[in-house]
Amino acid sequence: MAQPAEAIAVRGLRKEYGTPRGTVLALDDIDFTVGEGEFVAIVGPSGCGKSTLLKILAGLLPTTRGEVRLRNAPIDGPRRDIGVVFQSPVLFPWRTVLDNVLLPIDVQRLGREKNRSRALDLLALVGLSGFERRYPWELSGGMQQRVAITRSLIHNPAMLLMDEPFGALDAMTREGLNVELQRIWLAHRETVVFITHSIAEAVFLADRVLIMTPRPGRITEELPVPIPRPRPLDVMGAPEFGEIVRRIRAHFRSRGGIEG
Repeated sequence: MAQPAEAIAVRGLRKEYGTPRGTVLALDDIDFTVGEGEFVAIVGPSGCGKSTLLKILAGLLPTTRGEVRLRNAPIDGPRRDIGVVFQSPVLFPWRTVLDNVLLPIDVQRLGREKNRSRALDLLALVGLSGFERRYPWELSGGMQQRVAITRSLIHNPAMLLMDEPFGALDAMTREGLNVELQRIWLAHRETVVFITHSIAEAVFLADRVLIMTPRPGRITEELPVPIPRPRPLDVMGAPEFGEIVRRIRAHFRSRGGIEG
């Protein structure tokens, strides 16, 4: 089977922070690629630099050394073709659901009317038809996060970055949104980099899992997830799923700071 074209390339990435007590090395010698339409999850203990890596990919932080490229163009600042979903939905309370989804369209002046039908289609895809005129405070936490995911997809990004988007939700809502996210990804095949503390979540969602060490963060192993899609929740009880989880967990057993 042919490998997908390279969408993201990270080479020799190093990130240092200056502090009053000296220099802190957050990331060191990070190398990986992500193919077009590939879903890659990154797991690691708290403080290992996962969120720092995502902010560099988003163009929100500069590198100290190395390069990060999206479709062979350097990422050296914020870009309009990158979508980001954070742990908090970050919705504007004075804008309706539809207006929140259309925010990137308004900011980039891409034409509200010609994108309105796409916004409505995406809201239907995430099960929010009929909620277009509601405000964020009228929605549950899980529904707000669906709005945030929809907003990140509205402008057809070249890359979608997700920083523990379900980490603040209860277990049942989180599982439901994992299934929803898989369904959305299967429909659109965006290139996704997904940060999580949950090993099971990473294995359920990803084509490949990158494992990071404690600070300074390095990628110590890459594990493919050759489990057919779509994956129902009960796949988590399958032997092949458990074996991948076991291999990842072995990296962190003595260190803590990561969920099963």
